[in-house]
Amino acid sequence: MIEQPINDQALLKELEGVEPDGMTVFVAGDGMFRGALYNGTRMVNQMRAQHNLGVLETLVLGQACLCAALMIQTMKGREHLTFRYDTDGPAAGFSVEADSSGYVRGYIFQDRIPIEREISSWDLTDFFGGGVVSITRDKEGAKAPQTGTTEIKFRNIAKDLAWHFAKSEQTNTAFNTGIQFDKQGRVIGAGGLFMQALPATGGQKEDNKVEAEAIKDALIQNAERAFGACPSLGQWFSEGQTREPLIKGLFREFDPKIVLERSVVFDCPCSAQGFATSIKRIGASELEDILANDPDPIEVSCKNCGSLYRIPKSMLR
Repeated sequence: MIEQPINDQALLKELEGVEPDGMTVFVAGDGMFRGALYNGTRMVNQMRAQHNLGVLETLVLGQACLCAALMIQTMKGREHLTFRYDTDGPAAGFSVEADSSGYVRGYIFQDRIPIEREISSWDLTDFFGGGVVSITRDKEGAKAPQTGTTEIKFRNIAKDLAWHFAKSEQTNTAFNTGIQFDKQGRVIGAGGLFMQALPATGGQKEDNKVEAEAIKDALIQNAERAFGACPSLGQWFSEGQTREPLIKGLFREFDPKIVLERSVVFDCPCSAQGFATSIKRIGASELEDILANDPDPIEVSCKNCGSLYRIPKSMLR
């Protein structure tokens, strides 16, 4: 990826008061739940710089990338995941990817979302319509990637993703994202929260199953209430607040324990050499036509990160 610089000095000044990006992974309820809280303020700003996005487009793709980052905690071993949202609404949707190594990348299908009337809130439901949510997991050692698909039900990225996990992966999962803009449209805070109920380990005697399920359901309901009490994460991080106090405050009745701190960034493994190699594989006649008729250097843009590569024809011979 060709990293685009962030030159807005006012924004850089604001970011000095925001804790460094990072993800805090935790377990709670004696291992019944796992979760992650992510400060992705700089990640969202880098994403925006790479694609040169407006405020509305930043909100859509930013929420998508925050969710993708949180899904890294659902991966096992070496894995790559693609999260798509295909809708017939004005926003059209997006495709974002997350890798277990700790990066996210992606793009919005409509890089300038049409706006028919003045926006009165940050509710995105007017920009989404019917369609599908799909998650494709490419696991190391698997014969082929696996894709699960569900319908768009809420026209809300976080809620539709939680619905997908419930229907496609049969797990109680919740996502929450927040992006805070200042009056000039700068992203001064961005974050996401993830929590998931884990399957019970070991067996239960038949006469204890009903009681155990009732206790589990009650705990899940309490966890949902705690999760729902989360403040605006964009505002939280924009005010200089940090991750650990929020986790321990929201989920105090579940005795949360921090198990890992990790970095997740907006990045892309694309390169000029990689694109040159792909071009050389298109076929002899097509390559010959490119070498004879296309300008030198050849310009190739990466849709996932917006990087523009100028590839000299000498790399293709």
